[in-house]
Amino acid sequence: MPDAARLVAALSLGLIAFVISRQIMPLMPEGTDFGWFVWVNVAIGATCGWVVMGKRAGQGAAAAINNGLTGVAALIFWGLLVQGTHEMMRLALRSRYDGPSEAVGAIFRIALDYGRIMLVPGIVASCLIGAVLAGLATEHARRRWR
Repeated sequence: MPDAARLVAALSLGLIAFVISRQIMPLMPEGTDFGWFVWVNVAIGATCGWVVMGKRAGQGAAAAINNGLTGVAALIFWGLLVQGTHEMMRLALRSRYDGPSEAVGAIFRIALDYGRIMLVPGIVASCLIGAVLAGLATEHARRRWR
């Protein structure tokens, strides 16, 4: 059921996804074609905010911070999985894999490689600060607009 907490959570995580995506882009190899990269991540962030964070609001400040951290963790997990799957499909269409099991295994290897790229202090700080702010904003929206 739609409410203000879900909307604020979706907007907050969408914004976090946008900021983090823009921070990741300069870290990727030169000449990388990003296409819909940012907007796919924003959609994943908004969905994670709506589904994961929005329904858990209303339990106090400490729970709000944990809720924000959980939401950002879900955003990172699903973002890495979706982007890893996209890259695997791109490589599979170029016949880089011998079979389906190798291709499925490549999703996780690619996602881990992308995760390693994200382990930069600026991105980690953005994730943590954004998570706390998103959790508190969602909690505030839940209390303010029931």
